[in-house]
Amino acid sequence: MKIKLLFSAILFVGLFSFVHQSQAQLYKSALGLRLGAANGITYKTFVSNNAAFEAIGTFRYKGFGLTGLYEVHGRAFDSRDFNWFIGGGGHVYFWGDNHPGFINNDNRTVAGLDGILGLEGKVRTIPLAISLDWKPTINIINYSSFWGDEFALSFRYTF
Repeated sequence: MKIKLLFSAILFVGLFSFVHQSQAQLYKSALGLRLGAANGITYKTFVSNNAAFEAIGTFRYKGFGLTGLYEVHGRAFDSRDFNWFIGGGGHVYFWGDNHPGFINNDNRTVAGLDGILGLEGKVRTIPLAISLDWKPTINIINYSSFWGDEFALSFRYTF
């Protein structure tokens, strides 16, 4: 329970305490690969100069997961090519026959909350954005746990 409270507090403070967020948009939309503990695809689209929605589809444990995130972006390193971002959302995972041993055969679906914290850069000469992030997860439905192993490197085609 302490981990959940700490995670929630960090996410809340991060979303509402950053002041310098103007003109953080590096591109309008992007689609690409997410490589990490769970590999998959990622699509991000900006809804304002400093806010974006990200959808992630991942494959893990012979199953797949869907994650939706709302992210706040801000300039990093006083550079027009780099952003930090922080956000949150939710997920649902569907496990196959080789699901994690802690989930019983009757409940192969889990759902919960996600946070995300990362750094993103846009290559000026080609339509490519590269990001490195940490996406901790709290499973709530059908299994209660904290997963902190979701570090990923994403490569997205920007348009």
